[in-house]
Amino acid sequence: MEDPKKLEEGFGNQKNNISEENIDTNRIDNNQDLASHENELKTLSQPLQKEEEEQPTIKKGKRVATLDAFRGLTIVLMILVDDAGGAYARIDHSPWNGCTLADFVMPFFLFIVGVAIALALKRVPKVSAAIRKVTLRTLKLLFWGIILQGGYSHAPYDLAYGVDMKVIRWCGILQRIALVYLIVALIEILTTKLRPTTLTPGHFSIFTAYKWQWLGGFVAFVVYMTTLYGLYVPDWNFQVKCGMRGHLGPACNAVGYVDRQVWGINHLYNQPVWARSKACTLSYPETGPFRDDAPTWCRAPFEPEGLLSSISAIMSGTIGIHYGHVLIHFKGHGERLKQWISMGFGLLIIAFILHFSDAIPLNKQLYSFSYVCFTAGAAGIVFSGFYILIDVLGMRIPFLWLEWIGMNAMLIFVMGAQGIFAGFINGWYFKNEDNNLVNWIQHHVFFDVWKSQRLGTLLYVIFAEITFWAVLAGILHRLGIYWKL
Repeated sequence: MEDPKKLEEGFGNQKNNISEENIDTNRIDNNQDLASHENELKTLSQPLQKEEEEQPTIKKGKRVATLDAFRGLTIVLMILVDDAGGAYARIDHSPWNGCTLADFVMPFFLFIVGVAIALALKRVPKVSAAIRKVTLRTLKLLFWGIILQGGYSHAPYDLAYGVDMKVIRWCGILQRIALVYLIVALIEILTTKLRPTTLTPGHFSIFTAYKWQWLGGFVAFVVYMTTLYGLYVPDWNFQVKCGMRGHLGPACNAVGYVDRQVWGINHLYNQPVWARSKACTLSYPETGPFRDDAPTWCRAPFEPEGLLSSISAIMSGTIGIHYGHVLIHFKGHGERLKQWISMGFGLLIIAFILHFSDAIPLNKQLYSFSYVCFTAGAAGIVFSGFYILIDVLGMRIPFLWLEWIGMNAMLIFVMGAQGIFAGFINGWYFKNEDNNLVNWIQHHVFFDVWKSQRLGTLLYVIFAEITFWAVLAGILHRLGIYWKL
């Protein structure tokens, strides 16, 4: 296995190479220009390999541990809301408008992807090689995304594998990350010769220096908003009557219409969170039987990681790459924090104005512009808070477990968040499939002891899943073992 400091998320391989994580998370020397192109994208949030043409002698600088900790926090949130959200619906995805704890996970991933790209592509010695590596990484992400969320894997509770191609789901978490990563990274690569090595004085010089990246984000914004409000949505299956433009409700929005036309209704996510809405069930916000007068669209599929909403998600990656650029160009803690915090609060203010004025509501399913601003602003504030605690004040020990998870995030995403490891354990059962170790631990150690399935579920997720993966990640880090994508 490779040295942990040579790889990010297990993506590094050359002995003399400097991984994006080394540049970003491990080694940012305030006095020396680091050249790297491997990858700090050691999780779903960071898929990238560095250039083989690295500078051989680069002095080891101070590790910026915030990126690992932030990435680890995102993985922990995903496990928590995925596995405990059924018991605590208030932390599960919002049925439609609004933003819950679960709704921060995807934007946080995309934010840290953007930060990592800026550091990995600080220098691009050979454009063609960089494009080739980015493209290959994108294809790997798409492949794993379809395997894990397309229907082929039935883990952890169904021990069967395979998917009917007539109903395969083409979109998912890794697919969205792949698209955002590809677009943001290509813009960064193709504008290498247009960016300055030093900034001119001024608070906004960092924005003008990377105007092409912001132009890419603006194009995504225009395409999304134009389509969302301008595309005519006709009536569709499930006896849904539409015939309108600019509707932001569940039934007749352009986001769903685009996915039905591009992918086909049979290839969309068939358990949409809107089924927990007040219009669909009396059990709101929890899952329950449909109301007798529930609209027909309550039973219809909807793709939360669809095409049009993923175009909007490019803006999350664009904001993330801006934070990475600040990390590169501003050497002092105060200068970095001034840039980060001011932008974070600025985005939050924009989001509040748009949402509470009913102009553009917060909506994860549509990936609305207010949602982009709110979640990116929150990511920026959390990132800044981690930076102050970990890298400025040196309070690293309490966050080491998050760093360990962040260093092996792809492994924990696949094995933990996607249930592959639990599915493997469930495969060893006695007499019937329900009589397995995972179920035994849940019922006898947590449910029966605490006399509550709800509380027992939360404690199981915290101690049997999150704590387990944190300890395992620490052991793997100690051994220098990282999983390459």
